[in-house]
Amino acid sequence: MSGRTPDAEGFLALWPTLLLQRRLPGAEAANRVLRQLIAEEEARNAKLTTDYRAGNLLERDHPAIGWLRDCINKTAIDYLKRCGLGYRVDWGLHGWANVNRFGDYHDLHNHPHAYLSGTYYVAVPAESETEPLPGRRDRRLGAISFYDPRPQANMTAIAGDPQIEAEYTLRPEAGTILLWPAFLHHFVHPNLAKAERVSISFNLSLKWRAEYLPEQG
Repeated sequence: MSGRTPDAEGFLALWPTLLLQRRLPGAEAANRVLRQLIAEEEARNAKLTTDYRAGNLLERDHPAIGWLRDCINKTAIDYLKRCGLGYRVDWGLHGWANVNRFGDYHDLHNHPHAYLSGTYYVAVPAESETEPLPGRRDRRLGAISFYDPRPQANMTAIAGDPQIEAEYTLRPEAGTILLWPAFLHHFVHPNLAKAERVSISFNLSLKWRAEYLPEQG
């Protein structure tokens, strides 16, 4: 039996999926350094974007990486507080860089074995930089889409029903950090500009504590 109870009017919001989106202060200066650092990393490893398990960018002893690591940890603390977790949670961070050039994208996927996942945006091409292409005009330059984790939840939705949108799409700006449950499927749309789209993705994996065990009753 769940510990959650309806409000005074009898309403109870079930199975929420929380997404955090915010701009980081100091991002502009940090991004100039991070972009150069990622360019140097890619010069040493041409498979930097696809070989994300080869290393951990967030373990680097570098001032800009330290700044981002601190920002991720602060963002995670805020996220968990909003979720109502009133106890200590320990985690480890694993991060990797993504350099998306013209036509590059990331297939629909989630992040198994992690608790939370996120992305920080170092450089995002402007919409004005989109290459003129024939065909559809509703392409979404470098956007990211998240999908309702409840299969077919929108099947019977009617006008005005909050269940009707099975997809949430946003186009982040440089300096934006996103954080979401690692189980959530997402898709990164193709970069349709000649300018690079550069981001740093990361996972938060829990370090086990007995306090994580939920009460059963």
